[in-house]
Amino acid sequence: MPNPTADHVNSPWTLAIRAAADQGLPRRAIALYLSSFRSGAAHRPCPFALAAVLKSVSRLPAHTVATAAASFHAHILRLGLLAHPYPHAALANLYSRDPVAARSLLDETPPSGARAPHSLLVSRNSLLASLLRSGDLSAARALFDQMPVRDIVSWNSMVAGLAKAGRLDSAIELFDQMPERNAASWNAVICGLIAHGHLTRAREMFEQMPVRSNISWITMISGYAKAGDVQAAAGLFERMENKNDLYAWNVMITCYAQNGCAREAIGVFNRMLKPHVCVLPNEKTFSSVISACSQLGNLRFGLWVKSFMGSLGIELDDHLRTALVDLYTKSGRIDSAFDLFKGLRTRDVVSYSAMIVGCGMNGKLNEAIGLFKEMSDANIRPNAVSFVGLLSAYNHAGLVEEARACFASMSSKYKIRPSTEHYTIMVDLLGRSGKLDEAFQLIRQMPMQPHASVWGALLLSCRLHNNVELGEVVASKCFEQAPGESGYYILLGNIYAQANKWDKLKRLRKTMKERGLSKMPGSSWVLAE
Repeated sequence: MPNPTADHVNSPWTLAIRAAADQGLPRRAIALYLSSFRSGAAHRPCPFALAAVLKSVSRLPAHTVATAAASFHAHILRLGLLAHPYPHAALANLYSRDPVAARSLLDETPPSGARAPHSLLVSRNSLLASLLRSGDLSAARALFDQMPVRDIVSWNSMVAGLAKAGRLDSAIELFDQMPERNAASWNAVICGLIAHGHLTRAREMFEQMPVRSNISWITMISGYAKAGDVQAAAGLFERMENKNDLYAWNVMITCYAQNGCAREAIGVFNRMLKPHVCVLPNEKTFSSVISACSQLGNLRFGLWVKSFMGSLGIELDDHLRTALVDLYTKSGRIDSAFDLFKGLRTRDVVSYSAMIVGCGMNGKLNEAIGLFKEMSDANIRPNAVSFVGLLSAYNHAGLVEEARACFASMSSKYKIRPSTEHYTIMVDLLGRSGKLDEAFQLIRQMPMQPHASVWGALLLSCRLHNNVELGEVVASKCFEQAPGESGYYILLGNIYAQANKWDKLKRLRKTMKERGLSKMPGSSWVLAE
């Protein structure tokens, strides 16, 4: 087999061919190779250049790939380079969508040199990985079963492929047959179990691991985080011995931020900056921390975080800009939010929705409508958050008909199922507009169990319009949903006081006392005392 020297590997022709391939210029790479061969420059063919050319062939238009692959296959056979690991692996990868041709390639490969068996194993592993990436599980399993020699890479690839595809029993069966295992073997099965919702089984395997890598810990913590089990995720994070991995901190901060535990997210962020830990945050860290600041409305700390990013030389990408847009809008700095929004390289549904919500919260109706239209014109489908912002804007402006049409379009036009938050906004708008019966009927039509917040919005309107009869019905629903929340008793008490229902107010106070409830600080019984 020809043995290229270092000079040949780094020859101008080879470097130019590899550069064209790396830059995604397949026709140029192929043309350069053919020119070098025809000119006689490639009297000692370079396998690295051939590998680059085969990589380029895979990027040609689909209808030309098969012919080009066959031509170069024959060319490599004539050169006697089929057993070389680089062109052989590249050709195997090229044939990965055609298992018959791929196996034919492996079968016809002539042995060459002491390392030939190892080269064949590397090629087969490369083909196996390619088949699994393309989703051809049956071809991959057939190849795996026919391999005369397998190493731990072969076993791990097949186990991971089965687990990822949801063939969990087959993955575990193969895992049990492995002659040797490493952390990657265990992680492959655990990842598959987590991805398909089997957290308990994943945890059992995790606890059985003889040696756990950081990836093992992070995989398990991520599984709990995505499932919303914050307590289990935090428990595992605290058990981790090696906490020098930034990804572990990011997973935990994100877990808290995405599950409504904003203070805890900031607490973990502060811990990672302590001198005895000193793990430097990255863009992902800051995005989650800014999100936590938004939830808390903590603009001051959010601005410090932005300044800290600058001191580390981290530039604002679109993710960070969107996070800051959300922070600014929720803190009432709508102009600053617009400035950041305009600087986005790519605007997506997340950034548009954050801006629409901000406009809705800050009474910017025209801006909210304009952004929603701009998003639609850009063929970006709105999501549930987009409608929270738009409905909030209509609510703020008291536009009932427009809100009705918007709410109806969620299901009819956009196939989005309204959430409790959408219903709460509509109930609040209808109630404050004096349409109490319609608001009550809307709650009764909800496909999910109405939360106390929805009934509470209507109870506020009953107080506003002094509707004692409906107020009593609505208050009873609030008491059922949130029996320990004294605020709903206060609202009903104020309705009684405004209507001069002193006997009922007295009985309500007695009930509150018996249930150990007291007035909230700053609240009062209107006209009652």
